[in-house]
Amino acid sequence: MNFLYNLSIHTYGRLIATASHFSEKAKKRHHGSHNTWKIIEEKTNKKLSYTWFHVSSLGEFEQGRPVMEKLKKENPEIKILLTFFSPSGYEVRKNYSNADIVCYMPTDTAKNAKKFLSLVNIEKAIFVKYEFWGNFLNELKKRNIPTYLISAVFRKEQAFFKIYGGFYRNMLKCFNHLFVQDNNSYKLLKSIDIYKVTVAGDTRFDRVNYIAQQSKNIPLIEKFIDKKNVIVAGSTWTADEDLLIKYFNERKDIKLIIAPHETHESRITEIRNKLKCAHLLYSQLTENNAKNVDCIVIDCFGILSSVYRYAHIAYIGGGFGSGIHNTLEAAVYGIPIVWGPNYLRFREARELIACGGGFSISDYNSLKNVFDNLFVNSCVGKKVAEYVKQNLGATEKILKLIGSRFV
Repeated sequence: MNFLYNLSIHTYGRLIATASHFSEKAKKRHHGSHNTWKIIEEKTNKKLSYTWFHVSSLGEFEQGRPVMEKLKKENPEIKILLTFFSPSGYEVRKNYSNADIVCYMPTDTAKNAKKFLSLVNIEKAIFVKYEFWGNFLNELKKRNIPTYLISAVFRKEQAFFKIYGGFYRNMLKCFNHLFVQDNNSYKLLKSIDIYKVTVAGDTRFDRVNYIAQQSKNIPLIEKFIDKKNVIVAGSTWTADEDLLIKYFNERKDIKLIIAPHETHESRITEIRNKLKCAHLLYSQLTENNAKNVDCIVIDCFGILSSVYRYAHIAYIGGGFGSGIHNTLEAAVYGIPIVWGPNYLRFREARELIACGGGFSISDYNSLKNVFDNLFVNSCVGKKVAEYVKQNLGATEKILKLIGSRFV
């Protein structure tokens, strides 16, 4: 293995150990990865084989989830080992019912890779999107364990495609097959002689489609809307709300639902202070008062994906910060999607703009123009619905090509 790579892994491990004294996230990662050995010892059945899914965090988990769940549904006897790299994923999904074992992935040293794969009989290994761990991949290859990468995206600026990237290219050769999201990734891999590649798409489309099919009616929201046009703004931050609420305060013929990214008391108060209309928190809604307000502020988690179904226009927050949040959970309902200027890193946002169903705004005037036009143009939502429909099926493609029973 590459000396510099191993040095960086050992250095990272020491830094996390040091940071664990000051950072709660580092502490969870440090202690959690050490606790992996105990979990493996206690929960592994030595007589059985496991299909190993490894994800970095919560977003990657959602991409691996459709494959895990369809695999488990078709083959209930299959045992699944699920590992996380990040505490933000593990802490939320450590009790995920479709996995038989859930734990952190140990630090990627040669010693840990050998120990881990000796303790668990791995039948197949599936890594999601960006997970490239040289020692584990090398050990999987040595043991002839079929290994796959799914929902992957590659960019030309990555080390794989640089003159000095030979070590990283060798990591890719450890995979039996790579399932990528787009043609650009396919072409990049072909340019470095990686040919065992299939353009399968993004499994997140299958996930949000499933969620939409399972979503339930929310009678209080229906009563609140009262046949008026409604904007649903999800995962918003202050910069988003400044523009949205200004527009809403100037309109008397629409309703607004805001689901801020953070719901602590100071954020809720900040939003309410900007509203010039009758409004309520979602937790305050009743049969008697729902019709009497023009804005609802969602002060809980877990309902946003169902609330989007009532939108005439969806606004996705985060575009004035580090980047937009999840556009697909709104797009699945076939509605126009609007967001701020920072979206270029997100493939689905670029594609929604290209198909005429997504819109980026940069200031109040652009937001006003986009919203005014969307409220009189009823055809845009159909473009969004068609875009989502065309991108369904990645899960089926992956399982069909590697075999639902992985033979």
